[in-house]
Amino acid sequence: MNVVLRHAMIGIVFSVLLSLIMMGFTFLTFPPEEWSVLMERDVWDMPFLLFALIIPVMIGAITGISVGLYWHKRLHRIDRQLDELVKGQKVTIYDAPEKEFIQIQTNIRQLREKLNKQTELKQRQATERAHERERTLQEVVIQERNRLARELHDSVSQQLFAASMMMSAINESTPPEDHAIQQQLTMVEKMINQSQLEMRALLLHLRPVALKGKSLIDGINELLGELTQKVPIEVEWKVETLHLDKGIEDHLFRILQESISNTLRHAKALTIHVMLIERDNIVILRVVDDGVGFDMEKTHTSSYGLQNMKERAHEVGGTFKIVSLPNQGTQLEVKVPRLRYEDDGND
Repeated sequence: MNVVLRHAMIGIVFSVLLSLIMMGFTFLTFPPEEWSVLMERDVWDMPFLLFALIIPVMIGAITGISVGLYWHKRLHRIDRQLDELVKGQKVTIYDAPEKEFIQIQTNIRQLREKLNKQTELKQRQATERAHERERTLQEVVIQERNRLARELHDSVSQQLFAASMMMSAINESTPPEDHAIQQQLTMVEKMINQSQLEMRALLLHLRPVALKGKSLIDGINELLGELTQKVPIEVEWKVETLHLDKGIEDHLFRILQESISNTLRHAKALTIHVMLIERDNIVILRVVDDGVGFDMEKTHTSSYGLQNMKERAHEVGGTFKIVSLPNQGTQLEVKVPRLRYEDDGND
């Protein structure tokens, strides 16, 4: 039973009881000489007793509905505020004349400030950890990653490329007459091409884990520019110029790397769209592909890569959302609230 109906019922019951009590006291104080007169007397072509019952019911219903609508409106405002608070949106604070609602608005305001401080603390901690990782990262680890990437690129990757060219030439120039052998050769060519994509995804993972000396914008432009040259996939991106904390930039960059790597390895996509924008103090990173997608109800959603990206988003106080359907592509979206500090200036 909703608020309006409940107040209407309460108003009707209260009005009827009050009318009965008042009529009882009236009849006890001024008893009629003949009770049958009350049954015979009409008011506006209506028996007196029925009239005396209908009028309180109507008054109670009107009063109850009015009061119910009044409280329903205020409760709906509170519900909308809590919904905005849960979604991380800007909470609208209303001026309430009632003392009870003034206290509720004060509590909501304090809760919003507390959540903002917690998000700010998480972002600052992420920034501090990012700086600490940069200070403590051993140079030998970076050199080993780069050496391994060069070895793979100069040996395995080149050999896969040569094998792919040879298989393509065989299939195009002198295809075998045996249809079964022709199918096998075509399958081998597809396997080599898939291995090339796997190798490029592996080389993508071997890139430095941090944006050493680069901004997030420069890192994304370099990463996607290199991707367009080495992978037969159409890559489109829209990146706005943003000035973010180091911790947020590192986490967003690693999420983008992980997302593109998953696309190269599993999606079989033809196009990838990347967008990094800021709207209403919320930084939005969105990656969309037109690949094979997957069933989100199955174990794919609990894979290590997706879980890792989700944890990175939560570490900076953000949200992680992925939507995918079989044969309809995948969309990944990360939203991070950007809190304005006092030293931000006017940016």
